[in-house]
Amino acid sequence: MTPLPANRARSPSFDILGGGGLWHDVPMQGFASHRRMTARLVDSLYVEAMVLADEVRSYFDEPGRADRERLAPMRRVVFSCESLKVTTRLMHVIAWLLTRRAVEAGELSERQARDPARRLGHAAGSDEHAVADLPEPARALIAASCDLYERVRRLDRDIERPIAPPSPARNLIARLEAAF
Repeated sequence: MTPLPANRARSPSFDILGGGGLWHDVPMQGFASHRRMTARLVDSLYVEAMVLADEVRSYFDEPGRADRERLAPMRRVVFSCESLKVTTRLMHVIAWLLTRRAVEAGELSERQARDPARRLGHAAGSDEHAVADLPEPARALIAASCDLYERVRRLDRDIERPIAPPSPARNLIARLEAAF
């Protein structure tokens, strides 16, 4: 199974929210990454995930059911498997984002959030060849879920990056600024 290409479709909420990318370069206490996710990034990803989850539910409840019935038997199986993969991806993303929101709100410590049970769960990728034969709305939702999951996976992986040692030159400049 290979992930879908990077130029895949995105959920409408991705475009509305500007596609994420809101980072601060200033590390904050207790966070072991050189870049700090802001509450705004987590909130915008959460909104995107919830909107996408609603779009997925709406499609797979009615129009998707009709689209599925028009497919050949083996394509129906692929369609059903892909709908489960989309749901799994979104549930892992939403759970991870809720954990990050709990950290931002002070309800969980960063250490608690790093527990493997609270990290982003594994979600199977989609085979682009199998997905290519599905109806366009299904392909777009699959692609959007893959895109969102990959972005959150990169954020989850980034949490583990160690903070770079402070620059001696920046330390000296900060001390001089404090003195004057």
